[in-house]
Amino acid sequence: MKRNPPRYVKATVVDHVIPHRGDPILFWDKRNWQPLCKTCHDKKTWNEDANPEYRF
Repeated sequence: MKRNPPRYVKATVVDHVIPHRGDPILFWDKRNWQPLCKTCHDKKTWNEDANPEYRF
């Protein structure tokens, strides 16, 4: 008997693995894309916006 089987949700959003923050090269780089459901995308984006990681 399986407990808590995985729940699959259809991906409806294209997410950027590395936030593009306005960089058009990173925005259009298909290697930086991943499919996510809207709920997961919103959680990930909210977390990234609340905890930005800046590189100089």
